[in-house]
Amino acid sequence: MKFEVVGQITQIEVIASGSRVRVRRYLRKTYGPGRWRKLKGIATVRLPNGTLRRVEIHWYEAHSIGRKEFKIKQYLEEL
Repeated sequence: MKFEVVGQITQIEVIASGSRVRVRRYLRKTYGPGRWRKLKGIATVRLPNGTLRRVEIHWYEAHSIGRKEFKIKQYLEEL
C-alpha cells in the first residue's frame, strides 16, 4: 500500500540490529552495505484515498543510506 508520512515520526524504538535483522542480505544487495537496523515508531500518514491516520510504522535504516521500506503495522486512530 502506498502512503505518505506527514510530519515527524515519534516514539522511535530499535526492534532489531546487526544479525537479528532477518532480511539483511536483501537490504545489502538492494541498497548497499551498512549497519542495518529495523525500527518502529508512531506517525501520521496520508493514505491513497486522502484520509489522515495515526499509525505504527516499521522501517529499515542504515547510516548514510537512510530510511527504506516503510510498512504500516497498526492503525491507531483516524484524524
